[in-house]
Amino acid sequence: MIELYESQRAMRNMRKAAMQRGVVAILDVGSSKIACLVLRFDGTERDEEDGGPLAGQSGFRVIGAATTRSRGVRFGEIESMGETERAIRTAVQAAQKMAGIRVDHVIACFSGAEPRSYGLDGQVEVAGMTVDEQDVARVLSACDVPDFGHGREVLHAQPVNFALDHRSGLIDPRGQIGNELSSDMHMLTVDAQAIQNLAHCVKRCDLELAGLASSAYVSGTASLVEDEQELGAACIDMGGGATGVSIFIKKHMIYGDAVRMGGDHVTSDISMGLQVPMATAERIKTFYGGVVATGMDDREMIEIGGETGDWEHDRRTVSRAELIGIMRPRVEEILEEVRARLDAAGFDHLPSQQIVLTGGASQIPGLDGLASKILGQQVRLGRPLRVHGLPQAATGPGFASAVGLCLFAAYPQDEWWDFEIPVDRYPARSFKRAVQWFRDNW
Repeated sequence: MIELYESQRAMRNMRKAAMQRGVVAILDVGSSKIACLVLRFDGTERDEEDGGPLAGQSGFRVIGAATTRSRGVRFGEIESMGETERAIRTAVQAAQKMAGIRVDHVIACFSGAEPRSYGLDGQVEVAGMTVDEQDVARVLSACDVPDFGHGREVLHAQPVNFALDHRSGLIDPRGQIGNELSSDMHMLTVDAQAIQNLAHCVKRCDLELAGLASSAYVSGTASLVEDEQELGAACIDMGGGATGVSIFIKKHMIYGDAVRMGGDHVTSDISMGLQVPMATAERIKTFYGGVVATGMDDREMIEIGGETGDWEHDRRTVSRAELIGIMRPRVEEILEEVRARLDAAGFDHLPSQQIVLTGGASQIPGLDGLASKILGQQVRLGRPLRVHGLPQAATGPGFASAVGLCLFAAYPQDEWWDFEIPVDRYPARSFKRAVQWFRDNW
């Protein structure tokens, strides 16, 4: 655990070095595409007063962008190291060429690795009259860490709420006067092997890893508007191989999870149902897909096409209603799984229950209507925020995690390792898993 703590701290220092050099690459390693954006920082770090990352975004602009078809990644995890390495090199080289600059540091996000959320709390007496950095470090190190099992690593550990004496809901208690400081923290752990594979793959591409984030977290940062992040909302990031689920309140992620299904599963259902190759199934899904059939769809015929050489087989047609009949059950299954995760997290106890759908697979026509039936809340389709210099082709919902990662790079939230907690104080006590802690806290 201490090695992980040190490696997170090393990545934080590398991110600072990259910021001083002024350029960093963003890498979204997905199951269907690998996207790389090159960011240039103009040296103006965010002021607290400027309204944060959503106001004006003076901190950075995108100067290079490229995507390539993902290879060797399934369910958001690396399956074939060599293929993924080639795909990452292709995307990074194309983005560097567009930017006209070489990049050494990358910040990456990924969607799989079985994320699990924990809610922790701790309290300490304030040493002096006012709360300082040292007190914050002490209260974070006083949080009881659950025994999250062998083979897992902490990806995010963020303080989401501070209380000073009887005043709760403080975002940053530093400089305030009080006697007893307590903190609630959200911790996200992931499968260690998935992280190690990604770090190794980035290293094989001759790049330095300057940060890691969960796709579920960064897509929520990019797709939820400010009042949704403040009042409580869930972001459902429907990718190719996995669907990320994150819940935000008071501008912090308090729950993260992933469902190991996404748009690729819908494509493979079409491929099997119509007996066509995956590439043809993907084309049919993109141009004609949907989840709500109307009377018109029985009459709308789709030419399947093909190159098998069997004339009868290649000239087949299928009605759009049949296609919807193949797609809908799988989309419903994904949404039912998402519903189960939201229920487990106690989402229905939040003051606001807005749900935002994003990610490439969220573009299936009629999905928002079906989602509001299954999830039973206000549902809207989300597009990522506009960031300076982003090419038009990269502004769709499929780029939510890439855009979120830009914001994560430019305006990182305080994490546990941002405070100089002495390593010997690093807590190792365990207690039972607590996902529903925020019911009592908000």
